[in-house]
Parts: sequence; C-alpha cells; structure tokens
Amino acid sequence: MLGDPIRPLTIALCQFAPRKGDTVGNLARIGRLCAQAASLEPRPQVVHFPETALSGYFVEGGVREVAVTAGVLAYDLDDAYRAACLTAGLDLVPLDVVIGFYERWRDTLHNSAAYITIGLDDGPPVLRHVHRKNFLPTYGLFDEERFVERGTDIRAFETPWGRAALLVCEDAWHSISGTLAALDGAQLVFVSSAAPARGSWPREDGIPGPYSAARWERLIRDIAEEHGVYTSFVNLVGSEGGKRFFGTSHLVGPGGDVRGRAPVWEESFVTFTVDLDDIVRARSDSPLLSDLRVALPHVLDNVRRVTDGAPTALAYDGPEPGAADLLRQARGFTTGEFPIPSDLLQKANTVVRALPEQLPVIRHSMRDHGGPPPLAIDAELTEEWLTGFLREEMARRGFGKAVVGISGGVDSAVTAALAVRALGASNVIGVRLPYRTSSAESLDHAQLVIDALGIESRTLDISPAVDGYLANEPDADGARRGNVMARVRMIALFDLSARYRALPLGTGNKTERLFGYFTWHADDSPPVNPIGDLYKTQVWELARHLELPSIVITKAPTADLIVGQTDESDLGISYPRADEILNGLLHGYSDEAMRARGFSEEELGIVSRRLNGTHWKRRPPATALVSQSGIGESYLRPVDY
Repeated sequence: MLGDPIRPLTIALCQFAPRKGDTVGNLARIGRLCAQAASLEPRPQVVHFPETALSGYFVEGGVREVAVTAGVLAYDLDDAYRAACLTAGLDLVPLDVVIGFYERWRDTLHNSAAYITIGLDDGPPVLRHVHRKNFLPTYGLFDEERFVERGTDIRAFETPWGRAALLVCEDAWHSISGTLAALDGAQLVFVSSAAPARGSWPREDGIPGPYSAARWERLIRDIAEEHGVYTSFVNLVGSEGGKRFFGTSHLVGPGGDVRGRAPVWEESFVTFTVDLDDIVRARSDSPLLSDLRVALPHVLDNVRRVTDGAPTALAYDGPEPGAADLLRQARGFTTGEFPIPSDLLQKANTVVRALPEQLPVIRHSMRDHGGPPPLAIDAELTEEWLTGFLREEMARRGFGKAVVGISGGVDSAVTAALAVRALGASNVIGVRLPYRTSSAESLDHAQLVIDALGIESRTLDISPAVDGYLANEPDADGARRGNVMARVRMIALFDLSARYRALPLGTGNKTERLFGYFTWHADDSPPVNPIGDLYKTQVWELARHLELPSIVITKAPTADLIVGQTDESDLGISYPRADEILNGLLHGYSDEAMRARGFSEEELGIVSRRLNGTHWKRRPPATALVSQSGIGESYLRPVDY
C-alpha cells in the first residue's frame, strides 16, 4: 500500500474455485462475490476474476455447452450483482469486473476475458472490451486448440480510471503480448489464468507454492518492469480432474515490485490501492518503453525481413589503420606504411606480456546444471497439495469417507496418512487382506500403520475366495495366482466401499505405473489416487515427512504375492536408479544423454523395455470406432464435469 496516493486505484483480486460446468451456479456466486467486494473498505473500482471463472477450465468437449456471448454475460452478471446486493441489504454501486469465460462470437468458440461495468444507476451494464486468447496451449496436459478458436488482437481500451489491457494465461508467456498492450497505452495489464500446479521440488526463491507459481511470478514481473505498467495476475484455485490450481494471485508495480500475494491453494480476496503516478516515476527511471517507441520502425522492418525470410547481409567496416597496426606491431607483425610511436609500442607490448599464457579452466559435469527436474520434493508443500486434492475430489464425488487397502508397505501407508490428514482419522477405514501364504511381517506392519494413524480397521482373509477359484485352475503359475489375489482384493475393497459409503483410494506410485508393475484392473482400479504421480523415491521422502513407522519405510518393497519376492529383484534395477532414468526419459532425454549422465546400457535397457512394453496397461480398453461420436475420442467430458 502507498500513502497519500495522487491518482489512486483500488483493485480486488478474487481467486476462487468454480464448479465445473455449472455456469448458473457460478454466475450467482460471482454476483455475491462482487457484492462482497463492493462492501470492502476502501471500495475497489475493479474486481479481477480468473480465466474461465464462469465454468471451470478443463471442460473439453463441454465448451459449447457452457459458452455464452459477451452481451449475455454482461447482462446476467449485472443481474446477479444487483440480486446479491439486494439480498445482502447493500447499496448498489458501480463496479468494473474483469472475468474469464468461454465465449460464443460469430458462431465460433473462444477462451475470452471481458471488462464490464455493472451496477450503474442510470442504465444497463457497459461492456468495455473483450479479449480473445491469442495463444492456445495444445501440448502436455492442454488441448485448447481442439475446442476453441484463436483470437488475433491485443489492444488496450479506455476505462473510467484510465487505460487497460487484458491477456489470458499463455498470452502472457509471449513477451510480444505485453509489449503490444503497453505500446497501445495500457497502464494496467490484467492477466487472467487457469494455471495448474506443477513442480514440487524444494526451492530457495522465497516464493510460496509449487515451481509453476514462481515461474508465473517471474513472467508477470517481467511484463511490468519492462514496460512500466501495473500487472494484475489472478489464477484459479481448486482441483479439476487431478490438476490442482495453485492461486497465488498477485499485483506487480511498474518497477517490477510485487505489491502482495494471495495464498496458495485457498479461495480469497486480496485488495490493493495503488498510485497510477508510479507509472510516470518508473518510466522516468527506466524509459524502456520510450526507447522501444523510437526504435519501433526499425523493429517492424526487422520483423518484416525475418518473416519474409530475407537473407542476412553481412556489412562491416575495415580496421582503423592506426589502431590495427598498433595491435599488429605489438604481436610481432609488420606495421605497413604507418609508423608507430615508440612509447605507444612499448605500452602495447607491456599489456600483451602481462596477459597469462593460459587461463584457469572450471569444468561442470552435466549433473551440475540442466538435466531433468529434480526428484527431491518439498515434502510439506506436497503434503498440502495432495491433502487438498483428496478433500476436493472426495467432496466432488459426494464421499466423506475413504477405504484403503493397507499392505504393510510404504505406498499404502502414505495414501492412508494423506487420507487421514484430508478427511480425519474417523473417516478412513484401513483394510488388511492377507492370503494364507502372505508374510506375517506384512500383516504386522500393516497393523503398525493402522495403529499409528488411529483409523478403523478390518481384516479379511481372501484365501477361501482365491483358493475356490484356483481349485479349478490347478496349473496356474505364480504370476496368475498373484493376479487372482490382487483382483480379489479389489473386489473386497469395492464391496466395502458400498458398505461404508467410502471411496476406495489407489496406492500405486508413478514408478510402478510406468513399469506396468501392477495387476491390470486391480491395483489401478480405484478412481482416486493421491500418489500416482510420485516416483517411489519421492513416496519414501514423503513417508519420512509424515513420520510413518520406520520399518515400513526402510524395508525392501514387495508385492507379497509370492513368498520371498521383492520389487527390485523382479525389476532387475533399484528404485533410485530406475527413478532417475524414468525422470530423464519422460522429460525428453535420449539414451545417449542418459549414458552421459552415468547410467549403463543394461540399466537403460531394463527401464526402456518395461516402459515401452506396458503402454497398454495405462490406457483404457481399445474400442472399435464406427461413428463420429466415439466416447473418449470425439465425445469428451471430463470425469468431474
């Protein structure tokens, strides 16, 4: 906050979690939030909401069902705001709102943001600007270009307090977007985002939240500092289909200074009163935008030549005779026709002789810098991340209790511990499911976990069910028998789910999933898995943070389907080495690059064969497509839509 502002502007940043697909319910809530904002002191002139605030982001094939025209949105938002003020007994005051939504425009669909003035006494709402997202991420976990069209304009516009511009999410990742907005006179750039959290490794930058939060803050600061503009970043929170939005909305001043942040993960308002004259001061201290305006004709000429593919013309002056000959003489060459004064020649020779013949060499290995993201995790952040994910997923599916198969291993122990932290010990049921050949040690370790967490437990011997089936298959080998055990265990968990009205939780880690080291339609069956994107070594790290019984963490991992079996003996490689290789391969590092990082041909072969030979286990069953509306191919609806 600044004291005695000359040109004050108060902004409220509202990060919240819309209910996916519920545009009517979300609109009513946004109206109430606008009314709440209008009751704040000092009262904001602008309330900034995230990308796709009206519907949620990952709606995929549902975009056309939730899209509205900007005109309809303006009138509906105005009605919702008036109704909320009336219900709360608040005076109606004009309010500017920046809001993200899926838009219908000229019979096409867009991911858009609108700037609307609502609550006017003397007329309808005023739609001041609509920005249609230019850069549509269609890679990784994003598929926008499949469902919406690109916008092609980035322009600033007039508001009651000054000049603004809107960007939507990836627009801000391209520096040209902020440049265009600033060149068009924007004093404040609003960036609305639906950015999922990614990157749980420890950092030392002091920015709260996952790595992606820090990356976003650097982007927003760069836009502000380079162009001398205020920049407001508002991000969704909540969870959609396992992707959790991190929040940390913030406002950056025109000098690149972060004025304040909203919390990680949580819905919240954060308000700022700023002085627009800070823009004048920032641009006076660092006139980068002014420099760009002067150079712009040459910049545009360069852009034209680059886009036209014009060849680069090499042009340069020859050496200045005196300076060139001085250097040549100092190095023992002839001076040509230009005589060099002896005192200058002596000085030049002194400088040359003073230079060392060789320079010290500092070598870094490829392990020192670059490479895949770290496997180390910020365990406290990861715990908060995963417990929030569990709470939101359980609530969305209408469950207040969870059931977890407790094997005595670290994966099920971590899953149960996270469930306890998310739901409370009284809402978690731990189930031991031994077979007659199961290790007694595993049963004991499972009980240690149950006792440590203080949860209700059941012990069900699956031997009669397994043996009843295998009596008809006496020649079944160990692998088949183990698969039968795993599938019977899942039958039991889903039946207990119906009894306790408790959702089964998955306990498979990322290493097992990538290796296909699980029983298909058994271990992978539970609909919610909090640890499925954690490598085994990361699960161990989280287990230590959660203070689970040490014997469960330190013992050799085993599926306990065959007497004496261990995971690492089955796999032929240790988990730490496997995780390092998998982490590299999944981030695009070739076998050659991994060999340069110290991994052997044998290790790479083991990992590659398992990874490449088990893709089918990580995909839904293949269905013959005979229509244009194949489920999961053309008819796309998220699980939480």
